[in-house]
Amino acid sequence: MAGMTSSARPHLNRRLAEFGTTIFAEMSALAVATGSINLGQGFPDTDGPEEVREAAVRALRDGRGNQYPPGPGVPELRTAIAAHQQRRYGLSYDPDTEVLVTAGATEAIAASLLALLEPGDEVVALEPYYDSYAASIAMAGGRRVPVTLRPSFDEEARFRLDLDELRAAVTDRTRLLLINTPHNPTGTVLTRAELAAVAELAVERDLLVVTDEVYEHLVFDDAEHLPLAAFPGMRERTVTIGSAGKTFSFTGWKVGWVTAAPELVTAVRSAKQFLTYVSSGPFQYAVAEALALPDTYFEAFRAGMLAKRDVLAAGLTEAGFEVFKPAGTYFITTDIRPLGEKDGFAFCRALPERAGVVAIPNAVFYDDREAGAPFVRFAFCKREEVLQEAAERLRHM
Repeated sequence: MAGMTSSARPHLNRRLAEFGTTIFAEMSALAVATGSINLGQGFPDTDGPEEVREAAVRALRDGRGNQYPPGPGVPELRTAIAAHQQRRYGLSYDPDTEVLVTAGATEAIAASLLALLEPGDEVVALEPYYDSYAASIAMAGGRRVPVTLRPSFDEEARFRLDLDELRAAVTDRTRLLLINTPHNPTGTVLTRAELAAVAELAVERDLLVVTDEVYEHLVFDDAEHLPLAAFPGMRERTVTIGSAGKTFSFTGWKVGWVTAAPELVTAVRSAKQFLTYVSSGPFQYAVAEALALPDTYFEAFRAGMLAKRDVLAAGLTEAGFEVFKPAGTYFITTDIRPLGEKDGFAFCRALPERAGVVAIPNAVFYDDREAGAPFVRFAFCKREEVLQEAAERLRHM
């Protein structure tokens, strides 16, 4: 019997067959079609600091970065990243061998997983997780093993990591832990005790760890961001991912980075060079200047986002949602069951017509869609008047 012809075989390879158009594209299109307020996709509706934008313009005019920048990133930015890690966390990195600039955090995640995984390797990741995690693991031929953050409904409503469940998820086939804190979409910030337990497990089982810390400067109330690489035994086994987009509100520039031991950076760079090779030349010089901004910038940025969080959280509570007030990031996860709803997909697809607001169903971040079905995510990285208008619309839906 003749084999399947090339034209009869699906065009998309089987590793990516489960991934279609992202929910972000679908919901953003709905926002445009209905004239709704888009609290779905996580991008600010105002630009970041004027001096940083002017630094990019100056780099363009001076001809810096208009041609291919160096593969690892421009020296000025790599030096600034290393200085930032030292100043904020006491972590010392050699800018020449332990820092790599990437096309945003999404490329850093993909390059790290493509570099560090062999087909069949298991990756333990905290569920719900950012959608590129699953796709990157699939492209690398790995197998994802979710450990689900469970909601608590006590006085401190948050999503919690079950450390026993995390330990049980690790097998002899586990290669890597993929950790995200502050955590998108739940807003959870892992505590010192939780991170210490993760570090202990990684050392005990000799695991690599990739940590997505792009919301490191957006922690609220009593929460504290602690980089996993600073814990005992973790410096040599941790790939830490950062990003300028979330901290400086220039998400379109796509400037991210990796900090890690030299052998890990070399591995990630080997994959990264065949993805984008290089990117964001002039913007790299601007981000170098941004990272050197005084602490007052970071404090004001966090305080401003905290005020926005509280505006939207209050509006969502008044509208009848169960609100999990985030300790970090610029997203709020809500439970729609108090509204008599239980299907986040149906709720979010109807919400633009009902209320003129767009949100994201958290189920897209879960392997177990039922576990995420009643949860919906709203972004609060918008102007306060926009958030107030969205809250007013939701109160009258």
